[in-house]
Amino acid sequence: MIKHFDCILFDADETLFEFDAYKGLSTMFAQHGVTFSPEDYQRYQALNKPLWTAYQHHEIDAEQLKTQRFDPWAKVLNLPASTLNQQFLAAMAQSCQPLPGAKALLEAISPHVRVGIITNGFTDLLHARLASTDFSGYFDVLTISEQFGLAKPAPEIFQHTLEQLEGCLPERTLMVGDTPESDILGGINAGMKTCWLDHGDKILPATITPDWQVPTLPALQSLLL
Repeated sequence: MIKHFDCILFDADETLFEFDAYKGLSTMFAQHGVTFSPEDYQRYQALNKPLWTAYQHHEIDAEQLKTQRFDPWAKVLNLPASTLNQQFLAAMAQSCQPLPGAKALLEAISPHVRVGIITNGFTDLLHARLASTDFSGYFDVLTISEQFGLAKPAPEIFQHTLEQLEGCLPERTLMVGDTPESDILGGINAGMKTCWLDHGDKILPATITPDWQVPTLPALQSLLL
């Protein structure tokens, strides 16, 4: 199937790299003598998830997202929320590993297509993970919403990425991601083919229909090759 594509674009978090936020938060708070409980994590996510939705709808910017999610803890610890965010991202950079099959997939497809990342994640974290995994050489383009100024599913961020890949047409581009509302909907609206990486922890809305659906990256490699 890979012969039908000139470019394959990937989301980053939970598509190419694991993103264990609970582990990262626990590591960060341990630096301050705080034992971070599952209940604490639920409270964090109750604040964090709506902020990510607002970010994707362009109602807040990246800096507001980074700090507002830590505002309650900043008051408790008497520290700037920006400091907690920096420490959290540093902990995530150290702990996040590639998903199973990521390296083999990138090695297999890179001789055949141009490869890129479009992420709503943050610049420093992505570059740290690429450096620690030696993955940088696989990618022809990195588009990070924090730098671009718009987040997925905005069609502009997909169009901008294709502009960096001269000669890549939307209809000959595959977008791969784990989040239907940003990765798959964004790819569809940009005129791309899409593949949903379904880890079994998200619901596919009835209004979003990916072209393909796979449970793992090795399954995607089998589908493509």
